[in-house]
Amino acid sequence: MKEKIVNRLLTVKSIVTLILTVVFAVLVIRDGELPQTFTTIYMSVMAFYFGIQSAKKEE
Repeated sequence: MKEKIVNRLLTVKSIVTLILTVVFAVLVIRDGELPQTFTTIYMSVMAFYFGIQSAKKEE
């Protein structure tokens, strides 16, 4: 079980999603406002990531 979780966390899309989430959190904590471009990119990546996860569960 632990090995399965580690393998999933080490995929490229997971790493990108985690990095973007950390940057998102840092920007919110520092400024409170996010650039529109970053918000659009972040929401697109999150929608893609969770869309893929949902599609895998349906199969």
